[in-house]
Amino acid sequence: MPSSTSVSNSWRKFAFIFLGITGGATLLVWLFIIIVDPWGMLPLSPPFHRIPISTNARYSFPALAIDTKFDSAILGTSTSRPLQPAILNPAFNAHFVNLSMNASTPWEQEKMLNLFFKHHPNPKVMIFNTDNIWCFEDPQHSARPMPLWMYEGSVWIGYLKMANQYALQEAVNQFAWLIGLKKQRYGSDGYTPLLPISSVYDPSKVNKTFAEWTQEDNSSPNGRIPVHPALPRLKRMIDKLPKETIKIIIIPPFSAEFYGKEGGWTDTSWKSCKAYIASVARTAPNSTVIDFAIPNHFTQQRTSFWDPIHYRPFAARMVMDGIIQAVLHYQELPNNENKILDYTH
Repeated sequence: MPSSTSVSNSWRKFAFIFLGITGGATLLVWLFIIIVDPWGMLPLSPPFHRIPISTNARYSFPALAIDTKFDSAILGTSTSRPLQPAILNPAFNAHFVNLSMNASTPWEQEKMLNLFFKHHPNPKVMIFNTDNIWCFEDPQHSARPMPLWMYEGSVWIGYLKMANQYALQEAVNQFAWLIGLKKQRYGSDGYTPLLPISSVYDPSKVNKTFAEWTQEDNSSPNGRIPVHPALPRLKRMIDKLPKETIKIIIIPPFSAEFYGKEGGWTDTSWKSCKAYIASVARTAPNSTVIDFAIPNHFTQQRTSFWDPIHYRPFAARMVMDGIIQAVLHYQELPNNENKILDYTH
């Protein structure tokens, strides 16, 4: 019969072997993650050609924001994701990256601008997409996970932050692409088609979506004064840019059905927000505001949209053409006088 001492020694030996195997396997997995470096933000990772790999762009876009091949950027939410760098680049003789992210808060957009500006202290063109989240909300943080270590502070802490299941998952996806087993889904300039192609457009589904959205408030303001807590942040972001940087603020198109009736609370709030945005442009050198959120032949038709705020590809092309035409028109004006442009074409 074995003694208690021999049993204890056997268990101790087993424990050391188990811990050694487990620790060794964990170390190998961690080394795999940091060598692949799925998001390209670790300071000592091998110089592989990586691509945006994560559905949550908050992880993938920091690497694009620090990429020196870009000299211009687009910031915004999903309502500016349809803007294509490939179309804007020739018009501005620039190299755009679209850093717009789904449901991106003003706080997140400022973090992204700070990161881009840190690595591009003299950007050529900056496009700011100011939709309803700028006019009516100011959440200080994101409802989605955001790796702040990529945006501020020391990126060396990323070696610790990589020890998790999500990093392993994305390292596997990046590695699969590197060895040719996975197709690229997200564009290397930040542009990826957001919504389905027009051939699958279903007006009945669109009508149902419109009916499900919260309707505009057409009640009288009754002394209420609109408040736009996020807009001072926009002014701070624009003011930090060099005088020479072309600054373009766009108010993207959305369905005219949600503009509100003249004199109502929604209408009053939108007009107040637009006036504040215009005042930001008036005090910022080399800046232009382009307002696409006005009644015209395409905002007044549901067929221009997938839902009240997301426009279709042909409308996206109209927006890009409008940006190009409006800015060229602005640059031709004496002393850059007119900075507030309605796109009514």
